[in-house]
Amino acid sequence: MTASSPSRFFGRPAKALRSVSGFWNRLGGQAEFYAKTMASMGDAVVNYRMELIRAIAGMSLGTGALVLIGGTVVIVGFLTLFAGGVVAVQSYNALADVGIEALTGFTSAYINTRLAAPLISTVGLAATIGAGATAQLGAMRINEEIDALEVIGVRSVAYLASTRVTAGIIVVVPLFCVAVLTSYWAAKFTTILYGQSVGVYDHYFNTFLRPTDLLWSFVVVIFSGVVIMLVHTYYGYNATGGPAGVGEAVGRAVRTSLVFAVFVNLFVSLAIYGPTGNFKLSG
Repeated sequence: MTASSPSRFFGRPAKALRSVSGFWNRLGGQAEFYAKTMASMGDAVVNYRMELIRAIAGMSLGTGALVLIGGTVVIVGFLTLFAGGVVAVQSYNALADVGIEALTGFTSAYINTRLAAPLISTVGLAATIGAGATAQLGAMRINEEIDALEVIGVRSVAYLASTRVTAGIIVVVPLFCVAVLTSYWAAKFTTILYGQSVGVYDHYFNTFLRPTDLLWSFVVVIFSGVVIMLVHTYYGYNATGGPAGVGEAVGRAVRTSLVFAVFVNLFVSLAIYGPTGNFKLSG
């Protein structure tokens, strides 16, 4: 046995220990940043209103050339438009196999409200608003603009992160309204194309559409929006490594936020609807 063998033997556990320690340190740093961002939201609303308004305008309608296509609103609208159509196509054909295609209105009211519209809104928020926030904050970090804000006495977390989280919560409400409406319209239009009468569809749709489900879906989307914006602002605020590092931060933020948002959607839905789904279908 050579003299270097013991060092290699003991070096592996030490390396693994450093890796685990680094993971927990990063996790603690994220938790600290999230807590500070949430605690500074009141400060952002009171002292940085102009930046908050600017963030809301940029997130909802877009800036520059994006104004021409409506920014995130139109993107989410198109996503949910086709998602609602897919729900109608799958539901109608599946129900037609057992002779109950009249219940397509029920599946639209149930699936679009509780599942499709919230999830598509979450994905659209992460891929557009969240990724844009990460890239913007990351560019400011590598250009030392955030350090300059700190030097002149601006509370950078409140000014940059808290304003964007607050703006995301505000923007996600009309965004979800657009998502729900377009999914409903697409499902109805697609079902009518199959030959089902408007009256039959509307009857089952209105019968099984619960207004409380819409309110709870708003709650799910708001929780998901908060998590998404927190994750994206963290990765942008702490980006390193120049332009390449900003691109890497955006990729990590999108992956992490989507995973977290799905878990939030699951657990909040379980807390709201319970294991039974708070729903009964009887003939």
